[in-house]
Amino acid sequence: MKRISVFTLLLALTVAWSVPARAQRTVVEEDARQSQKAANKAAKKQQKMSKKAAKQQKKAMKEYDKKQRKLIENANQKSSPR
Repeated sequence: MKRISVFTLLLALTVAWSVPARAQRTVVEEDARQSQKAANKAAKKQQKMSKKAAKQQKKAMKEYDKKQRKLIENANQKSSPR
């Protein structure tokens, strides 16, 4: 009878010790997953901001080129005799 009770107690302790380990492993895996998700989100946001800045720079360059062409055109019109 004592052997059965000792065996049952040992089995209960084994199960009790293994449950927190599995739960802790799950928490660590969940934290890693959330961390990876946050990193992906931050990278995507950075990429979006970089793309937006490049678009604004391209637009500014086009406007500058347009103004330069107009200045050259106006200068050519003034210097050419009619």
